Amino acid sequence: MDDDAELVAALRRTMRRKYVVDVAVGPIRALEAVTERGPYAAVVADLRMPGLDGMDFFSRLRRVCPDTARIMLTGYADLPTAMEAVNAAGVFRFLSKPCAEDALEEALAAGVAQYQQATAEKEFLKGALRGIIKVLTDLLALQNPEAMGRASRVRRLVLDMARSLEAPDLWRIELAVTLSQLGALVMPEAMFAALRAEGELTGDRAALFNRHPIIGADLLASIPKLDEVADIIRHQERPFAGEGDGPSGPDIPLGARLLKAALDYDRLLTSGAGREAALEAMRGRTGVYDPEILELLSVMAGSREGYSRCETPLSCLTAGMVLEEDIRLSTGEKAAVAGQVVDAGLVERLRALGGGRPETLRVLAPPVEEPACGIVDTELLALLRRVRNASPHG
Repeated sequence: MDDDAELVAALRRTMRRKYVVDVAVGPIRALEAVTERGPYAAVVADLRMPGLDGMDFFSRLRRVCPDTARIMLTGYADLPTAMEAVNAAGVFRFLSKPCAEDALEEALAAGVAQYQQATAEKEFLKGALRGIIKVLTDLLALQNPEAMGRASRVRRLVLDMARSLEAPDLWRIELAVTLSQLGALVMPEAMFAALRAEGELTGDRAALFNRHPIIGADLLASIPKLDEVADIIRHQERPFAGEGDGPSGPDIPLGARLLKAALDYDRLLTSGAGREAALEAMRGRTGVYDPEILELLSVMAGSREGYSRCETPLSCLTAGMVLEEDIRLSTGEKAAVAGQVVDAGLVERLRALGGGRPETLRVLAPPVEEPACGIVDTELLALLRRVRNASPHG
């Protein structure tokens, strides 16, 4: 990128033998090219240009494409300028005009190699991270499907609220919801089943349950890039007013405040409370929830009643119901587990299995105005839970 059109054309003719080259006359056109066709492996720019000099251009490019190698080619070379270019704009190479062709080629080759290394490392880390997360969620689904179902049920509601609040780094909140029950790996499934059925735990069971966010956070704390996710999980049961040592109010991570409201709402619904009763109970818990989030929950949870317990014929099992018991085949194998959210895929698989299935099932389902075989209104599901139905046990 340069404001000298003849120089730009000459550089393009020289370098296109080895590279795919885009050219831009001036910094504004260059930024447009980065937005439309980037990121680039390397960008060469002049220092002195009208409107936006090379230093400002590279500073902006660094924010948008941090891995792009930035090469400054200028006729105004001096030590202070070079130092500023490296320190402030992260310039990879600083070349003086006129620049020998082999020197420019060497700088480009080095820049491209650096870019390839940086992006390869990031892709490796992303792949490794995805693999770690899959292993953890698979283990949780096998070891404690009740806890995994709890995370699945609140996932969509938490993400909808986060988007409404324009939460930054939404991926961290999404990951925190997915792994929010990770500490349940070392806890009995029966305890989480009791929580779903009764809505609360007491005594030793409550003390043990209260440790699961800390255990889950500690498991994640040593994984690179997941420290903020671990912090959300650590504080997911923390009241807004705080208790003991630790953050309170807005100092509690936003994801944790969202999880606290959604998880408690889920407790109340799955234990048989209707929507209005659940929200009224939560409003009466002074200092427990972020008031803004509680108000948002009241809007986004929909306008009808919550879940109720019922039995339904297997032929009427419908996407959106929550299983109250395992579905076992005649062989003893589990086809689905209690606490799992029913999706269309599970319904189809059960129909395809043929015999060896129970005739009726205990489920949680929101009532509809004219119930038929326990069928759940899909609009109600979307309003109340927005659950992504992706259990590995389906």
